[in-house]
Amino acid sequence: MSTAAQPRFYAARLAGTSVFDPIGDMVATVRDVVVVPSSRTSARAVGLVVEVGAKRRVFLPITRVTSISPGQVISTGVLNVRRFEKRTGELLVIGDLLDRVVTLQDGTGEATVLDIALDQNRHRDWEVSRLHLRRRRGSSLSRLVSRGQTLTVELSEVAGLYGSQAEQSAHLLAASYQDLNPADLAEIIQELEPKRRIELAGELADERLADVLEELPEDIRVEVVTGLDAKRAADILDAMDPDDAADLVQELPDAVASQLLNLMEPEEAEDVRRLLAYDEYTAGGMMTTEPLVVAPETPVAHCLAMISREAIHAALASTVHVCRSPLETPTGKLLGIVHFQQLLRERPDRPVGEIIDQDKVAVDPRAPLSTVTREMATYNLVSIPVVDDDGRLLGAVTVDDVLDHVLPDDWREQDEPPPTTGQIDLSEIARATARSGEEDDRTDRTKGD
Repeated sequence: MSTAAQPRFYAARLAGTSVFDPIGDMVATVRDVVVVPSSRTSARAVGLVVEVGAKRRVFLPITRVTSISPGQVISTGVLNVRRFEKRTGELLVIGDLLDRVVTLQDGTGEATVLDIALDQNRHRDWEVSRLHLRRRRGSSLSRLVSRGQTLTVELSEVAGLYGSQAEQSAHLLAASYQDLNPADLAEIIQELEPKRRIELAGELADERLADVLEELPEDIRVEVVTGLDAKRAADILDAMDPDDAADLVQELPDAVASQLLNLMEPEEAEDVRRLLAYDEYTAGGMMTTEPLVVAPETPVAHCLAMISREAIHAALASTVHVCRSPLETPTGKLLGIVHFQQLLRERPDRPVGEIIDQDKVAVDPRAPLSTVTREMATYNLVSIPVVDDDGRLLGAVTVDDVLDHVLPDDWREQDEPPPTTGQIDLSEIARATARSGEEDDRTDRTKGD
């Protein structure tokens, strides 16, 4: 009589698997497995990192998982919804262990970890049991096996999985986060160790990293930029919006800031230097130098085409600035602005100069933050032009720039307020985004240690 196969899952294959509640509603998605190495056993899973709601990653204790099988994970339906934070002694199988280099105990060389299997023991605990590997170049068997040979071995057949090995390749980590928007990726980067932040930053494209840096707290983005090669850091500043680049340059040590400005593209560096001439909490210090600018004879259809470009931020795309030549800031005289809703109401061939907003609202670059916010609120604007004493357009302040200066410096690091109830049903989270956090269930995470 044959015995049933021992329950087993592979972590990398489990990533992306749907989590269901007892009645069959899909409530979350698995992103990683949390394990704790032990002197008595290899490493025991204490829970899963799952994604719920609007890209919110939370901890699901393994004690609340009733079944793990190909294509689905079944849970009890409840979990604490505080944003996941890795604790001392915990490791993420995908985030920390995949792509590590281990040594084969049979003396045939080194191999790279491609996947990790966890088996359920008689106590119903999930333990790391097997590794799927790829041999590295330089192996003593390199002449006998094809390059990149893969093999699956017992954990006892390798050494170094939990030791001071080189960290997981940042390329794999970056690939696992490729679908996240910049704000969500910035939250994850905040949770990484400093060394890992630099490694991950090195794998991101310039534009992608520029967007992420704009969402990070001041101390962390300074840490990332100063940890990069100077030329790469300058390329990142080139890719950032001028106002955000200027904010970052102001936060850097003077010597580093000067070096990076000299390495930037001349035109981009000039925009940043112009912004640095103004106090941070003035219209000139907050404005972007790249608003949408057109001549009065430009047809409406062309303006709409400019607005529809994917690279334009929503706040900037809300307004077209009509100016005399030259059309690069500082421009000729600002004639007025046209809101995108007005453009949608006009015939495509009509010159934009004929439909200019007659209010002609603008602020001086020396105007303080309080004046800028008051003017934007009074006229219900999401963008306001900044002009010099001669009426030439210098730039525009958008609502996101204002919010960055109005909110507390550490607003990106503040978690959401706790809910009034102790538990939240996963089914409810699946129907609405997670609104708040509460304390982790520490008993479940540490049970059995």
